[in-house]
Amino acid sequence: MVWFCLTLLGSMLPIPAGRTSLLRVLRRRHFSQIAASPSEELSRRNYANNISEYNTVVTSISSQRRYFLLRDVYDDMMLDGLQPTRDVFHSLIMGTMRGSRLQDAFFFRDQMKSMGLIPDLALYNFLISTCGKCKSSDRAIQIFEEMKKYGVKPNGQTYVCLLNACAAGGRSDQVMAIVRDMTANGVALNKFCYSGLIIDQKNKIPTTDDTVAKIIELVEQSKGWSAEGVANTAENSMLGVSEEELYNMPTAEYVFRRGIFLNRQLTIYHAAFHACADLRNVAATETLLEMLKNDGKTADVFIVMQVMRCYLHSGDLDKGLKTFEEYMESGKPPTIDLYVTLIEGAMVGYTPRGMDLAQETLTNMNSRNFFLSPRMGSDLLLAASGEKTGGFTTANYIWDMMRARKITPTLPAVEAYYKGLKDREIPEDDPRLFSVSKIYDDLRLRTGGPRQRTT
Repeated sequence: MVWFCLTLLGSMLPIPAGRTSLLRVLRRRHFSQIAASPSEELSRRNYANNISEYNTVVTSISSQRRYFLLRDVYDDMMLDGLQPTRDVFHSLIMGTMRGSRLQDAFFFRDQMKSMGLIPDLALYNFLISTCGKCKSSDRAIQIFEEMKKYGVKPNGQTYVCLLNACAAGGRSDQVMAIVRDMTANGVALNKFCYSGLIIDQKNKIPTTDDTVAKIIELVEQSKGWSAEGVANTAENSMLGVSEEELYNMPTAEYVFRRGIFLNRQLTIYHAAFHACADLRNVAATETLLEMLKNDGKTADVFIVMQVMRCYLHSGDLDKGLKTFEEYMESGKPPTIDLYVTLIEGAMVGYTPRGMDLAQETLTNMNSRNFFLSPRMGSDLLLAASGEKTGGFTTANYIWDMMRARKITPTLPAVEAYYKGLKDREIPEDDPRLFSVSKIYDDLRLRTGGPRQRTT
């Protein structure tokens, strides 16, 4: 009777995303018991029946970027009475790293240890990398000390992970201590180390007058780095994880992106251009362009994006647009990322000319059959919805483009758009407001939030 009540209760109430395992399993167990053929019903309702199948599910969830479901899959595995193997923990912790889910990463580590499984070198590197993505340098150092305590000897890759984890938080004291430790252990600095040092300079708080000068100096110093150190610091056998992803490089999401030409020999330049764009330092960006030219190298798509971003975020629409047009006229393959960079940058400050440029670029992009992904569309909608004056036409256009392809933006983007519409005192019976309100209501309900009144 208790099982039946819990199952009935679960079928009546909305289940917040993220903690659905128990009720899902209770439903599964209950219905399998009352079915005419229990074994057949259990097989039909279970999405995995053994460790191998669960590992496939974990891999699939990670590839879909639905990292918030990893704990649910693990809970279901436990309720099914299955013992996770080291390979399963590899997949789980790698997924938490990709999703920047620090709490889940430490949960899986603790579960491993409770089962008598000590994380190996690869898993410790994943954990340190996760700390870096979450800007938790102190936890990264704790992991580093723990692995030595358990007799797991760090390799060059571990040091680079740790260096970049500390650089993400702008902890120069820790970064330099790691560099000294690497040197003492005979580990040479490679391109990812120099990139980490550049990122550290950019992230230091407060930013000093010589920050940009040090970034330029590091680029110059890096020209002497030896590729011989790569074998020690980048044993790329990390289950399909790129070095850029493991070390939290700015180019991580572009390495294997189709349509993006990324020259991986320019890793240090990538970090430097990205840092200068974040700092909105036009002079430094132009200095880097001259250095790149003097080195006999050509800017790839990622560098062009950072140059555009620097100009646009500094308020120079003309140079940002010129950079975009020069690339498009160069005969190189166009990419949607360049369009999105121009649109996002044009909206900075919500100037009338910038918003017009953003909408014109959207129209041009659409006419060339480039379509916004759910992530890109949501990010642009969120940015466009911050416009407080004007006709709100850019936000409306982005919304219509996404809905025409049956794409629902993320909850933050929908919420911002909904509030932007409400701020314009649109009548309650307006079709657009009614449609947005309904989607906003459904998303809030799906994520466990209170239901939004639409009348």
